[in-house]
Amino acid sequence: MTTELKFDGGWRATVTDEPLPLVPRLLGTTLIVAPYGDRVEREKFLADTFGSQDWLWDLPDVFRFDPDGRQLVGAEFRIPEEAAPAEDSARLPGTPAVRPGGLRAAEVTHFRHETCTVLCRSPDDAVLTCLRDLDVLDEPLDARIGIAPDVALLVQRGTVVGWSLTDPARYLTPGLAAPDPGPPSPATRRLFTECLDLITTPLIEDVMDGEPRALARLRAADESLRAQPEDRHRADALLALIATLVEDYGNG
Repeated sequence: MTTELKFDGGWRATVTDEPLPLVPRLLGTTLIVAPYGDRVEREKFLADTFGSQDWLWDLPDVFRFDPDGRQLVGAEFRIPEEAAPAEDSARLPGTPAVRPGGLRAAEVTHFRHETCTVLCRSPDDAVLTCLRDLDVLDEPLDARIGIAPDVALLVQRGTVVGWSLTDPARYLTPGLAAPDPGPPSPATRRLFTECLDLITTPLIEDVMDGEPRALARLRAADESLRAQPEDRHRADALLALIATLVEDYGNG
């Protein structure tokens, strides 16, 4: 059983039995598992904790720990733009099962942990899995550590090599507010998959190249989300997700 994890630069943490009691929030392409509710609270949160964080234009994954008990108190992850081909996503192992747990830092010091580079999508986007690279698929995983509801770290040879989010559509939010507690509507789930197509390869390349069919899909998604009568909180989150593409290419 994996009891100690390695991060970039040889930084280490011990696995505990205390996962974060926080509801994940999927804001655009950023997954937030942290207690703050606005930008000011986030700045204070970063000032009061230690670990990996973003600096100006440097955007690594964020792991923040309490300096007293050294336990994990928050995290942020970014979904990569590069989507794995379906045949590679199908190679993602289904084992081992997720083991709920938290982290305790080996020492009070800062470190840097790179974001993942490739996104593996399951059918209907029921699970999003982000990996350091596709070489991870060449060997079995040691563990899946569930650090929060539906959020797990992927471990290989004792090293954190990725993370996953189960039922991502449930956690969509247009801001730092909590997600809608009800389940996503079927229309939201369908449009979530369409929006993910639009912001990841290969379709995003067609959008940026002005390919007519890709632009038609972009405009159709935008119109469908604006007209959707139910699940407005998540619909607004998806509108924000594709807003820049619509602004830059929607009239092409």
